[in-house]
Amino acid sequence: MMNMDLSAVIEEMETGDQDSALTALQSYNKQMNQCFTFNRDEQKDREHLGELVLGFLDRELQPSCLLACLETVRILSRDKNCLDPFTNQFAMSTLARYASIAVDSATTPAHSQSVDGQEEDAGGDEEETGLCSKVLKESSPPSENPDQEVIVEALKSICNILLHNETGQMVAADLQLIKGVAERLKQCHDPTWNYEVRFFDLRLTFLLTALRVDVRAQLAQELHGVSLLGNHLEATLGLCCSGTLETARAGFEGIPTEELPPLSRQQTELAMEILKILFNITFDINRRKVDEEEAAVYRHLGAILRHCLMSHADGEERTEEFHSHTVNLLGNLPLPCLDVLLMPKVQQGSIEYMGVNMDAVNTLLKFMEKRLDRGHKLKETLLPSLNLLTESARIHRETRKFLRSKVLPPLRDVKNRPEVGNTLRNKIVRLMTLIDTDVKDCAAEFLFVLCKESVSRFIKYTGYGNAAGLLAARGLLRGGKDPGIYSEDEDSETEEYREAKAQINPITGVVEEEQPNPMEGMTEEQKEYEAMKLVHMFDKLSRNHLIQPMQLGMDGTMTEMTTEDPHKLTNKPLLQSEDPPNLDSEDEN
Repeated sequence: MMNMDLSAVIEEMETGDQDSALTALQSYNKQMNQCFTFNRDEQKDREHLGELVLGFLDRELQPSCLLACLETVRILSRDKNCLDPFTNQFAMSTLARYASIAVDSATTPAHSQSVDGQEEDAGGDEEETGLCSKVLKESSPPSENPDQEVIVEALKSICNILLHNETGQMVAADLQLIKGVAERLKQCHDPTWNYEVRFFDLRLTFLLTALRVDVRAQLAQELHGVSLLGNHLEATLGLCCSGTLETARAGFEGIPTEELPPLSRQQTELAMEILKILFNITFDINRRKVDEEEAAVYRHLGAILRHCLMSHADGEERTEEFHSHTVNLLGNLPLPCLDVLLMPKVQQGSIEYMGVNMDAVNTLLKFMEKRLDRGHKLKETLLPSLNLLTESARIHRETRKFLRSKVLPPLRDVKNRPEVGNTLRNKIVRLMTLIDTDVKDCAAEFLFVLCKESVSRFIKYTGYGNAAGLLAARGLLRGGKDPGIYSEDEDSETEEYREAKAQINPITGVVEEEQPNPMEGMTEEQKEYEAMKLVHMFDKLSRNHLIQPMQLGMDGTMTEMTTEDPHKLTNKPLLQSEDPPNLDSEDEN
């Protein structure tokens, strides 16, 4: 088939003849199939071609011509500067009809979601819009054997439009496309729909929920999105749930999840799309209380997510991506619902701690350490798992004790600084020295929770210097303990620590070699001279606003020091009644 230039294609389309149009479009589609960048000089011609193709789509067409027209729309919709023909009510309604997601309604028709998997990724802003005034003509119900190739091409086109164009997003919301696609998502057990239809239904849903706040709320509340997508995820993974919230893959009951064969590539792709949509519609759930009915839905979802966490995909890289989406979603669940991670019975080969199955928690810990060792984009890659472990430890006693046994075992090394070494404690304490405040605060919070929010114990494992940031933020620099719901733990102080604790420098957390006195051999006059020299240096830094002198208040927080404060401290030292903090006053785990 000869390649045709754009003007020649337009000429053939303008004849209105289906056969001529089919030949021209097939040539154009073949030529442009892998094209993702476009010549700006031909922008007007491409827009005109788009209008002509839409005109054809409003007619009765031969199946081959219909498919060619939709393929052309998919290609043209890749150009974000050439979307005007496709973002109006008529164009979006037409595409929704061919995607079989148009809603028969007196108010508005169906709407659609996301982007071609190999073409673009989602991104954009969110806004709300009212109902549109136009009414889509009623679409006939899909036939028993719908042309799924046509549906996929229409879905891909809608996805491209949504990705690139805000007007298209508004029209899609007005047309209520989420209702149409939700109806098909309910058919998760229907073998009629092939992988591509399922995938682009989900990708479309992802885009809509990522780009539109109103659609996100509509799916979550009106359309019961969590339950709908949870069932879809369960069907995708081939799971059967028992009444005890334990999951098993159909045909593999009784076999530990980690011993199951890996998920297929298609299963993994579909599951990850579902996880991303669920993340969009649940990201604020853990900030509010949920009722008993909602909690049951989230606990059921949590049981499925535990299965995801323990499952493997085809290849290590794909498995890690799958687990990453799972961890992100687990972090959105209401905290009391996370107990489903501990529910499975202890089986042979399981990791047991205090009579509880810790397989899922151990997998989370390994996942977190792997991300930590990689050291790449820690804020994006590490914090979801670290936050999840922190909150799980805060609310579940067995989880906290298990994590402490792995991260903060009884202290034996008193010669190396807490941030030096290759143990998990060393790695996490090193995070507390980073410039990125989000990462350092999250790392400190994790260790603080493992220490039952005991200041003395926290300092013992991290050193006062590393702990000071969190303690200052909490108003705990004077010692004490944050209120918390924590159980009492038995004392497990090691012999090594007991022998060395008198020599441990609380600032660094280690035994340090005795340093020579820098003032040894100086006269009193020389010492006074050096002291005043230091005072003048600090005064100069302060006057030039390079440093801000601070003092520790009675409430344990840092406040600015005024010119009158040194005189007050001379007459009445702030800390004169305070005893040095006892690093071992708290019981150990």
